[in-house]
Amino acid sequence: MPDASVDAVLLLGPLYHLAERADRVRALTEARRAVRPGGLVAAATINRYAAVHDTVYLGVYSQDRQRQAAHAALEDGIMISPGQGFPAYLHDPDEVPGEFADAGLPEADRYGLEGAFWLYGDVDDWLDDPERRRLLLDAQRSLESVPSLLGVSSHMLTAARRLDALQGLDTRSE
Repeated sequence: MPDASVDAVLLLGPLYHLAERADRVRALTEARRAVRPGGLVAAATINRYAAVHDTVYLGVYSQDRQRQAAHAALEDGIMISPGQGFPAYLHDPDEVPGEFADAGLPEADRYGLEGAFWLYGDVDDWLDDPERRRLLLDAQRSLESVPSLLGVSSHMLTAARRLDALQGLDTRSE
């Protein structure tokens, strides 16, 4: 893809499939290279705390292997799911802006996608009712970027605009 040739780049997967920070920064740097000045780079990440939340929510936290895998992911971000799912890198919410900045994308904004509402037992009932869905989404919008609440969302979206020209960032593999 030519330099500065697209209005936006959306990364839905690479960052949680790359265990090494240098590889994640390289993916973001490539996205920055491809986007026009003023263009948006947005990336989805899985939250470091998602495995613990998810195993409790799914009722498998009582299983030793599930619980041990979830707690191991809290330590280093590497999630090896016993018997289901896929190996993943789980971000601490505070590390994502640094990866964006190191890729030449400062001033990144973070959004918790689910908030705490995904853990509520009747969330599907709220989402199925148009009026209640509107209220739930309004509530989530009011909390989605509160730093102390980012850890409760299983997924986060981080976005930043390319503020200037390429300025010599080398995007070639080493």
